[in-house]
Amino acid sequence: MVDGTEGREERCAEVYLKLLSDYGVDYFFMNPGTDTAPLNEVFAKFAAKGIEKPSLVLVPHEIVATSMAYGYALVSGKPQVVMVHVTVGTANALGGVMSAYRARVPMIFTAGRTPITEEGVEGGRDISVHWGQESFDQGGFLREFVKWDYELRTTKQLRTVVDRAFRVATTEPQGPVYLILPREWLMEKVEENEKRPIRIGKPTSLPNADIGKLRDIARLLLNADNPLIITSRLGRRTDAVNVLVKLAELLAIPVIESPRYFMNFPTENPLHVGYDPKPYLEKADMVLLIDSDIPWIPSNTKPKEDAKIIHIDIDPAHTPYPIWGFPVDIPIIADPSLAITSLNSILEECLSDDKLKHEDIRDRYEKIREEHNQQRDLWKKTAQKAGRSKSIDFSWLSFVVNEVKDEDTILFNEYDLDSTQIELAKPGTYFRTSPAAWLGSGLGAAIGGKMAAPPRTVIACVGDGSYMFGVPTACHWVSNKYRIPFLTIIFNNQCYNAVKRTVRRLFPNGWSVKTGNFAGVDLDPSPNFAQIAEANNCHGETVKDPKELKDALIRGLKTVREQKRQALIDVICKQP
Repeated sequence: MVDGTEGREERCAEVYLKLLSDYGVDYFFMNPGTDTAPLNEVFAKFAAKGIEKPSLVLVPHEIVATSMAYGYALVSGKPQVVMVHVTVGTANALGGVMSAYRARVPMIFTAGRTPITEEGVEGGRDISVHWGQESFDQGGFLREFVKWDYELRTTKQLRTVVDRAFRVATTEPQGPVYLILPREWLMEKVEENEKRPIRIGKPTSLPNADIGKLRDIARLLLNADNPLIITSRLGRRTDAVNVLVKLAELLAIPVIESPRYFMNFPTENPLHVGYDPKPYLEKADMVLLIDSDIPWIPSNTKPKEDAKIIHIDIDPAHTPYPIWGFPVDIPIIADPSLAITSLNSILEECLSDDKLKHEDIRDRYEKIREEHNQQRDLWKKTAQKAGRSKSIDFSWLSFVVNEVKDEDTILFNEYDLDSTQIELAKPGTYFRTSPAAWLGSGLGAAIGGKMAAPPRTVIACVGDGSYMFGVPTACHWVSNKYRIPFLTIIFNNQCYNAVKRTVRRLFPNGWSVKTGNFAGVDLDPSPNFAQIAEANNCHGETVKDPKELKDALIRGLKTVREQKRQALIDVICKQP
């Protein structure tokens, strides 16, 4: 037995937590196990002594823990720490780590290790699972989906290992790292000279593009008759949005968000032309890809053979993807915000010397503005028509969400929120699920996002399938325990619609379509999700009538904003 009152001596676990505080870690998201006991003890000591950072957040499931850290980093830009239980906890959390990796979201993902020693060392094996839970290569569980993994081998290297974890996670392209912490080392007493603070380095400087290459791009843009910009996640750097707006407006270039993972461009700007690249891609003579991983689906649409394609990205080759065959004529390795800022300066200089070009730009701008207005008018009519139906359509539900939110509201969209109905004016107000498409992140990410921006209203839009994937009882428990109010809206169509659409697409004349029996996709009967939420002090409602929808959402938001309590609105939608 270890005496918890060992005086002024510090164990590795305590030094470790203090290092995390030095690195700006606000929260320590933990799903505990027998390996975390040294950390549990230190947090008790911190509470007694009034040490607030990092703050322990107990999370009853690993999926929720990784999703919360993911959402926190999306909103704040700051990586937080997740701690799970050895191999089994790592296995449960893998989907969340994969999501962070594909979305380039920094995360310090950590796990204990089954004790190495069988006897004779403090913290060694003392229960039967310590044999059954050990693996030959714990890091191998997720090595393909982290930037770096390492097992702490001695307390003497603790500071170096923590420093490296943060440097690797926050260096572009950002992403998760995996640190394994054996219990014996967390228990070990640390010598005084090992506790000195380390030099915390500044973030790595972001790369800019070669000025000569940017001048080449400027000439191509100026000479293009139908240039096009496609972006997916430029908005992960909020300062980049206004820079992109300036570029688009300088030359009247239409902007497509395909697919939209962030708020990349103001939706009401006349140069925003939606989310489907096909109508513009097929006539574009120059395509500028900016921080875009899947700009189009090759089986559905492609650029013209003679179109020039430029790609500005931290990693324009998308090296973590096993196959990525999109054509690129000029790849530019650069931070998009820096590169576009420099490109704008070059274009302004060129335009000041070419007055004749201004008339062509004005003509193109007016044409695109007219197309933008027609597009928005059609989208609005589509939603309003759906609103007159007896059942609730996704477009109508999304239209009403847009009506009740304010411009500072942060939306987390796990699939079903219809982008055509959502107006976004401010960067950092929209986050779609990761390109990894791992189900279950929406609720936890929304809670983490709310923790990163306490004054803001946060809404999680999820399907009924993704709601169940997200371990909702654990999410609602965390929200209630730590008083983190947010609104959940379930787009409940009682099926796995992505699977149903795929069956229809691949087998248009098959048995499923002929008989109407889409095996393995129906989620009917639907559980009473409102009651699940109510079990954790949550305001819960179920809505079926389109006419009652807006009032229900307003009640949910009032609960969140005024009562500082979570709310859930289960919206029964038309089954496709």
